[in-house]
Amino acid sequence: MPLKPSEILQALDKKQTEFQDFHQTTLKVLEKYRKALSKVAQQPDAEITQGLMDHHNPGGRPLEALGNSPNWIIPSKLKWSSREQSLEWVRERLMGITTFAVDGSQVYPSKDISIPIGMVQVGWFENPHLPLGSYDKDVRLEVLSPEDLKPQDRSTPMDRLVNMHRFRMEIQRMIEFMESHTNRSDCLVFLDGSLVATFAEKFDAECRRFYVQQLVELLQASEKFRVPLVAYIDTSRARDLVQLLHCLKKLPEAPSLNDAALLGVNMNWGDRTPIFRCDRKGETSHQGILQDYGDQAESVAFTYLKTHEGPPARIEMPTWIYEAGLHSTVLDFVRGEVIIGGGYPYVIETADRVAVLQAEDRQIFFRLLQEWAEKEEINLRFSRKMISKVLRRGN
Repeated sequence: MPLKPSEILQALDKKQTEFQDFHQTTLKVLEKYRKALSKVAQQPDAEITQGLMDHHNPGGRPLEALGNSPNWIIPSKLKWSSREQSLEWVRERLMGITTFAVDGSQVYPSKDISIPIGMVQVGWFENPHLPLGSYDKDVRLEVLSPEDLKPQDRSTPMDRLVNMHRFRMEIQRMIEFMESHTNRSDCLVFLDGSLVATFAEKFDAECRRFYVQQLVELLQASEKFRVPLVAYIDTSRARDLVQLLHCLKKLPEAPSLNDAALLGVNMNWGDRTPIFRCDRKGETSHQGILQDYGDQAESVAFTYLKTHEGPPARIEMPTWIYEAGLHSTVLDFVRGEVIIGGGYPYVIETADRVAVLQAEDRQIFFRLLQEWAEKEEINLRFSRKMISKVLRRGN
């Protein structure tokens, strides 16, 4: 049955006071942190560095000079009177620059199929930004057998194993691109997500090691082949700068406050923060995931970049890009992709469209699976419920 709007509104009205209290509490804490940011931004860099010396994992440590950045905002001074002017700026920055992104989609195992089976498809988009408009789009898929879906730890859900296969395929395709474009500073690889696998801190040890290994290999490949890499997080909940201010000014804990909310009010389109190195502590009772990164533990830099009317996006990159003096150029490449995409990097958006498996694709997969199983005399059964769904959606 469809939702009843009247019942939803009644339920919201019952919780009105709780929502208002949360909002007011959050605003008060946010104001304290913004005032602290304004004061800290006026301190000499040496004083800030000294203030962080006694803190283990303060969230972030400045790489770039902070002294000339009120509220830690570096203005871009980019304004255009028309979209045509902004696209002309993009052409000047991106002509001949190859941008590359990978995304994935999957079919999870289902209890409605008698044998554990899944599928992962990754798709990529490579755009050299040439006048003739040439580009490369393609996909790669892998069927996951019962052996692929057998975890070492029985508590690991099969859906997570599918996600891990997808992640491995995405990372491997990025590394392949880097290896084939060695020493090409006129390239930029986009990762849709973070280089810091905080999300894996609460996973079992096997899964945690897996995500760390994949991201460490990606960081190592970017540095080895000297191909720039950025991780683009459109909606970030990271709190590295909030934690930094907490350490410097002994502010109250603010678990619901994030960096993007702290910074966004002072930013115009194209503005960014200085570059920081990520030095994040773990969540309660968990060691920070960066401690598992080995020689790459201090290799993730970040900034916040205003790319649309909402809170700023978080941009992460290997620290070698900053050390090589390429960060400003790389961030212009990101701005260009965002302009083309209307607020989101076009290269990531297109890779998503290439990779996505639609309902029709899933139905084709199940039909081919059934036909193949019959040919190979494999006892594969679909539940009546699943058959009903497929028939109903096919009408």
